[in-house]
Amino acid sequence: MLSHAILKYLERMTGMYDMLFASHQGAWAFLPILFLIAFFLYRAGKPTGGRILRIILGIFYIIMIVSGVGLLFELGFPASYVIKGILAILLIGFMEMTLGKAKRGEGVAVWLTVVIAILVVVVLMGFGVIAF
Repeated sequence: MLSHAILKYLERMTGMYDMLFASHQGAWAFLPILFLIAFFLYRAGKPTGGRILRIILGIFYIIMIVSGVGLLFELGFPASYVIKGILAILLIGFMEMTLGKAKRGEGVAVWLTVVIAILVVVVLMGFGVIAF
């Protein structure tokens, strides 16, 4: 049988995993919504609202990255989640590039398509639909 100290440690780690998972899931829930709102604010010529949402998006990026790295540590760095993390970092870059182009009034159709495609792949990987 496991000692009391080991059981307490495992309970604490389960709590840590649950906290990281809930933070990560919540950040992913808000990220596409905030991105689309910021995108449409920039396209509508309202840069102040878009700027505020970009700051809020930055906070959610940090929450997503920190909780994602914590989950990687908790899970032991499985290859599929490492690839998901790399794709998520690329997604953040493409989202920021798309918002910057929208703010300047440049064409964003290609970049918006790339963002949506990577977002779909990352979310499907997160739910285990795409696994390898």
